[in-house]
Amino acid sequence: MKTFKIYQVDTFTKERFSGNSAGVVVNADGLSDTQMQQIARELNNSETAFIFSPDDNDSDGLIRYFTPTSEVPICGHATIAAMYAKAMEHNLDSCILRFKTKVGTLPFEIVKEDEDYQVIMTQGKFELSPAFDSTTTQQILAALGLDHSDTDERCPVQIASTGHSKVMVGIKSRQKLNALNPNYSTLIALSKQLNCNGYFVFTFESDDEDILTHGRMFAPAIGINEDPVTGNANGPLGGYLIQNKIAGFQQNLFEFNGKQGEKLNRAGVINVSVRIENDLPVLIKIKGNATVVFKTEIEI
Repeated sequence: MKTFKIYQVDTFTKERFSGNSAGVVVNADGLSDTQMQQIARELNNSETAFIFSPDDNDSDGLIRYFTPTSEVPICGHATIAAMYAKAMEHNLDSCILRFKTKVGTLPFEIVKEDEDYQVIMTQGKFELSPAFDSTTTQQILAALGLDHSDTDERCPVQIASTGHSKVMVGIKSRQKLNALNPNYSTLIALSKQLNCNGYFVFTFESDDEDILTHGRMFAPAIGINEDPVTGNANGPLGGYLIQNKIAGFQQNLFEFNGKQGEKLNRAGVINVSVRIENDLPVLIKIKGNATVVFKTEIEI
C-alpha cells in the first residue's frame, strides 16, 4: 500500500468553486494506467494531472493527464493546477520547471508573490490547419446550433493546436454564445470525422476593456460536454488570431485576456501571450491564478 496525495485545485481564478477544477496527484510514482484512469473517473474533473519523478537528468519530472474516460496528451488548466499544487506542497520559490508531457518537454514558470503563486505555461508548437470547406463548416455550425449568419466573417472555421487541437468558431454575439445548446451526439460523430475532439466558440463582443474574448468549449467525444475554462483553447486562439491577421500586435508580442465559463457559473480568466516572428506565432504562453479547494490522501 502507498499513500497518494491528491489536491483539488480551481484554476484561472482566486475564488473557490469558480474557474476550471482539476485533480492533481503530486506523488504519482507507482500508479498504473488503470489506477490513474480510476482516480480520474472518481474525482470526475474534466482532467486530473499525475506528477511523476524525473526519469532522466534533462527534466524535473513527467506529467500525464486523464479525463474521466481517457488519457489526453496535454491540458492547460490541469498544468496550472499541477504546478500550483507542487508549489504549495513543497513551498517552492519562484522558479522554472521543465516537465515531460506527451507533446514534448515544456517549461512551466512558477511565480511566487505574497505567499501565493501564479503559473505560466509554455504551450506546445502552434499549428493551424486549412479552413474547412463549406460543407464541413456547415455541418459543424449546425451541430453547435449556429447559422452562417451568426459567424464573424473575419474568422475561418479551422483547427488550431498547441498539442491538443480545437476547432475554432468565431461568432458575433455574446448572447448567442451563452444560448448555445449543441447536439453532442453529432459533435461526437464529427470528432471522428475531423480527428479533433474540441470545439471552441468565441466572440469579441465584450463589455470589459480588459477582456478581449468570451468563449465556450465543447468536447463530448472525450467525455466533457462543456469545459469551464480551457488553456488549450484560449492559447491556440491567440495563434489563430495572429496567423489570420485578425488581431494587431506591438513589438512582436500579442497579449490578451480571454474569459470563459460564465454559462456554467464557473467564470475564469486566462492571460495569453503570443511571441511573433515574421508575422507568424512562434511561442504561446498562458498565465493563470489558482486556489486549492481541498487536499486529501488515498491508499492504494
